[in-house]
Amino acid sequence: MSELVQDAKIKIDDPRYDQDTYSGRAKHFFLTTNPLNLLATSQQLDEAKRIVEEYRHGVIARTGMTVDDLWSAKYLYDSAFHPETKEKMFILGRMSAQVPCNMLITGFMLTFYKTVPAIVFWQFVNQSFNSVVNYTNRSGDKPITNTDLMKSYAVATTAATATAVGLKAAVSKLPPIMARFVPFAAVAGANCVNLPFMRWNEIRDGIAVFDKDGNRVGESSQAAKKAITQVVLSRIGMAVPGMIIPPIIMNSLEQKPFMRRRPWLNSPIQIALCGVFLTFTTPMCCALFPQKSSLTVAKLDAKLREKLLRDGMKETDRVYFNKGL
Repeated sequence: MSELVQDAKIKIDDPRYDQDTYSGRAKHFFLTTNPLNLLATSQQLDEAKRIVEEYRHGVIARTGMTVDDLWSAKYLYDSAFHPETKEKMFILGRMSAQVPCNMLITGFMLTFYKTVPAIVFWQFVNQSFNSVVNYTNRSGDKPITNTDLMKSYAVATTAATATAVGLKAAVSKLPPIMARFVPFAAVAGANCVNLPFMRWNEIRDGIAVFDKDGNRVGESSQAAKKAITQVVLSRIGMAVPGMIIPPIIMNSLEQKPFMRRRPWLNSPIQIALCGVFLTFTTPMCCALFPQKSSLTVAKLDAKLREKLLRDGMKETDRVYFNKGL
């Protein structure tokens, strides 16, 4: 039987599992990115928020609550509320929506890759979804203007579409299987554009950084650059297995008699394969870097570094920040 909350001392603002290890981060993200979290009602999410916030203030929400009950509420809360703004996130922008949404989008991108109109349409859909996710999971509490939002969206969509169409033409004389990898190359390239543009205000203005005790000490552009780089690498990692392995499998399957007789199976099989891979790669790639990332004072922006040194910090001391997802 799980220990009662009143008998335990729980650091509710820290994940349950050790975030200094990859396995601990992976366990954490398998829980927060679980697609089943999307089934929680608004009432259940608000109740989870109440339980967590009351515990922060030393109040146990109900008699007989166990440690497992508290952590279940915390992970449901983490899946739906932004860690800094505390706002309830748009449902399609939550990381728990990554698997069901991406398996459909990726499956269709891999199925309909032969014509330019289909490539343009599915890259448009994919970048629209990515823009929602990037905006929802941004780091910091600085709002992005509608103008910046539309510029970022337009640049990312144009980059993805141009990459996909250009690569399709480039591989036209290569073996047919090479054309199947065009969607992945376009997605990888667009991620390198979409995220930095969507979070450009963080690079320009900096994101909040904190000392080891959790006190806010300023804003840093260098921290923002590191955060965005880590998220770009994680997103590309998420896409690799689901966009590289299914095309190889499908290239072989399509030569089989049963597939030639049933070409309509192509799309469902690709969607299912993408879903299987994304179920594992989403949390595993979110866990590549600690959510609470850090930089030494020596690597911070000059003005902030000078301020912290005047305040008594050393160049080897570290500051911490939320990298976003």
